[in-house]
Amino acid sequence: MTATPTKGPRGPESPASSETITGATLFAVVALLVSGPLSILLGASGIAGDTVFVTSRYAYRFDLTAWGWLHLLIGVALVVAGLGVAAGKAWGRGAGISVAAISLITQFMFIPYYPAWSITVMALDLLIVWSLTRFSPTTSGGR
Repeated sequence: MTATPTKGPRGPESPASSETITGATLFAVVALLVSGPLSILLGASGIAGDTVFVTSRYAYRFDLTAWGWLHLLIGVALVVAGLGVAAGKAWGRGAGISVAAISLITQFMFIPYYPAWSITVMALDLLIVWSLTRFSPTTSGGR
């Protein structure tokens, strides 16, 4: 006689499957945990007054140290949101979408300082928002 899996809110599942992160959710967790440290490193460079950044006359021109602190705080928030999504917390998905969207906007405003980095992180943030918003509670793991 074989054991029949119990029927959960998303259909038949084994006991371990509810703890498994797959598909778009797994991608979002990894992307959040990559984008966060990248923002933290960018923030540390800004706070240290690194010569990596080139500035010119620009509408969103702030002090480089202010940009550094802003990116540092956003990076920490991205990591926290990524850990929340990985842990399956109810607030994780919403926080991830919100913080990734804020990061996207700040990276857009930071383009004149470091264009290649900003555009790359903007693409990553867009993919984070996309992967977290395509979650469907009727499928396992947001696939």
